[in-house]
Order: sequence, then C-alpha cells, then structure tokens
Amino acid sequence: MTKLTRAAVFLDRDGVINYNRFDHVKSWSEFEFLPGTLQALRSLAQLPWPIVVVSNQAVIGRGLVSQTTIDDIHDRMLRIVEAVGGRIDAVLYCPHRHDEGCSCRKPSPGLLLRAAYELQLNLAMSYLIGDALTDILAANAVGCQPILVKTGRGQEQIRLSAVQGVNGFRVADDLGDAVHWIMQQVAEHQFATPELELIEGGSTLRGLKLGKQAHEQEMSDARG
Repeated sequence: MTKLTRAAVFLDRDGVINYNRFDHVKSWSEFEFLPGTLQALRSLAQLPWPIVVVSNQAVIGRGLVSQTTIDDIHDRMLRIVEAVGGRIDAVLYCPHRHDEGCSCRKPSPGLLLRAAYELQLNLAMSYLIGDALTDILAANAVGCQPILVKTGRGQEQIRLSAVQGVNGFRVADDLGDAVHWIMQQVAEHQFATPELELIEGGSTLRGLKLGKQAHEQEMSDARG
C-alpha cells in the first residue's frame, strides 16, 4: 500500500475567502473578497500542497441559485486568484439542504474524504481553515488540524464553542494570519512536501472538474 505523504490546506469559502452574507452569495455581483485574501492565497501557493475549497452551498438545494451560477462564481474566483499569483486546486461543495441528511454537508467529512481520495492526501497532515464549528467538527472527524478565523461567523462561533465544549482548534484573526501560522509550522517541523503533481489543463480547470464531479456524484446519490 502506498504511504500518503502529501498534505493539503482546505479552505471554507464564505467568511474565509469572501464576505459572508446573511442572504447568501447568489451571484458574482454579491461575491466580495475579504481584505487580504488574495495576498494570503498568493503566500499559501508557495507550499507544494493542494489548496482545496470545501463549502456548504445549500442555496442550490433550496432553489435559490442554480449549479451553473455557483460554478460561474467559482470560475471567476479562481481566475482572479490565479491572476495575482495564487492558486486554488479544487473546489468541492455540498448542494444539499440540512434536512437531506447527506454525507457531504459539513460537519460531516464527506468533502474532505472525497478530496483525499481524488488527490491522494494524508488528512492527518492537513489543515482546514474555517469560520464555523461545522468546519472544526469536519476537520476533527478526519484528523485535520482545524483553524477557526475570526472573520465571517468566527467571533460568535468561538463563543459557541465554549458553550458546546468544542475544542482542539487554533484561532486566527483572518486567512492571512492562519496562512502565516501554517507556514511557520511547515518551517519548524519540516513537513514532507513532495512536489505538487502537475494537473493537466491547469489548476483552474482541475478545480472546476473536481467540484462538478463531487456535486454530480452527490446529486446522483441523493436521487438514488
């Protein structure tokens, strides 16, 4: 059996990369990068690890927005990130409502497990940056190191974690602060960082392909 030595950095989307809206991001015009996000992603791209967005997008299941629109938002997001020297290698999202009981909606770890399978990742060596306890719980379920940022819902979720007894995560001010800490950990502990496998068609196309495959498989499972 091949030993998996490649880590990854997982990112929640809303509240970590872009502003979290109370009425949800339903179009590109409603998508706005948080301050410092692009610089943080440019720094993170120095690591030869996959960078994977994992996001709950129940707006699809609730009929508020189409899959095509979500894919368009992600396409535009990836192109801007790449234009400034950053990268996101895959975007995985759960389209289901909470009441559908799927395995991919965080706090369930289905998106992380799918990424691990598709990209041959060692989840125990990986990090997940999120703004909600659902992110923390998903990371803990598979042994990832969770980091809770104070942006988005982060501040209220930190208070909620004390009430619910959820611990074992690091707190960071924002994505840039989280990335800085990860870079420090890599330097101090000298993690194995094998070369990032080149992906045919570029990281943008691969990210969209992986995101669509995840969505289509989950929708097929739900229909089945």
